[in-house]
Order: sequence, then C-alpha cells, then structure tokens
Amino acid sequence: MQNMFITIDGGDGCGKSTQLKLLEKRLSDCGHNVVTCYDPGCTPLGERVREILLHGHELEIATRTEMFLFMAARSQLVEEIIRPALATGKTVLCDRFLLSTIVYQGIAGGVSVDEITEAGRIAVYGVMPDIGFVLDVPYEVSQQRLKISRDKADRMESKGETYHRKVREGFVSYATIEPNRYVIVDASQPVDVVATAIWTAVCNKTAN
Repeated sequence: MQNMFITIDGGDGCGKSTQLKLLEKRLSDCGHNVVTCYDPGCTPLGERVREILLHGHELEIATRTEMFLFMAARSQLVEEIIRPALATGKTVLCDRFLLSTIVYQGIAGGVSVDEITEAGRIAVYGVMPDIGFVLDVPYEVSQQRLKISRDKADRMESKGETYHRKVREGFVSYATIEPNRYVIVDASQPVDVVATAIWTAVCNKTAN
C-alpha cells in the first residue's frame, strides 16, 4: 500500500478522533510510517490560532476573519508537517482540512465558497488529500455524543442548531460534488462498522 494523505472531516461529534486513531493503528500494522495531525494545530502558530478560534468566547470574530485564521494555521501545518512528511514517503492522517473551512465558514457561514477555495489553494501549496472521509451523523446524534464527551462546548460548537444543521448538509453536498476525492460514511453506525468502511475505502483507493 502506497503512502497517502488522508483526511477525516465531519460535523462536531461525528467521531473523527476515534476513527483517526483506529486508522492510524491499521496503517501502522501494515508497515506505514504514519504522521497524524489535526487542523488547526500541531505547530506553535497553529496552537495559538486554535486557542483563539475554539476558546476565544469573549472575542468577536467575523466569519471571514475565522476563515483567514484557519487558513493561516493550515498553511503553517502544511509547510512544517504535511509536505515534509509526504516528501519522505510517510502517510499523513489529518483531523480536518480545507473541506471544513469550505463548509463551516462557507456553506454554513456565508462566505463565498469560490473565495475560500481560492484562498485555500494558495494556503495549502496545492496539497490536497488523496482521499478524504466525511463522517455523517444526524444532528441529534452528534449533540448527544457531545454532551457525553464535553464538559463545555467550544466556540465553534456553540453556534447553534441552525448553523450545525447547515454544516451537516454542507459536508454531504460538497463531498458529493467530488466523489473521486471524498467518501461519505454513515458514522451513526457502530465504531467497528465505521472503521471497516473507512479501511475498505482506503484499500480500494490504493488498488486503483
């Protein structure tokens, strides 16, 4: 199996972190040298930006400004971690990437998707996932999971039901536009069933 850049996206509470760990183990067991990261974060700059975006409840941040902050952190992540890892033959797994900004700040937030796509093209140096997974769960399921796993909602999670329903719809609709890159997985299924669906898609991708 060749080295790849794989992303896992979806609304809050969809189970990204769990599936990322399971996929990392499976790839490692197959002999891959795996680098796992999350967006925004994983660099000194990215962690500062993450703190502002997710925990700056007292700040008024315009949606377009959010978009640029996410792009700045992502650009640094690509420069410091993702590009060097791919260049040395490693497989990279990333919790969120450009698709999240297209959905959260674009489709749900109202910023032009074309403008975000253009800013993203510059920010990521043309680096895009070989395969990206969208974990899809109903809004009610995601909220129930968040109540169990979180003591307090972060700034993005606190944006309300209407916003997060648009987020879910946005992920599915955009992923459908690029079926050669994105795979939608019903993440309301048991964890092992979701993990098997992800692994099967990864194996199919490398076989083609």
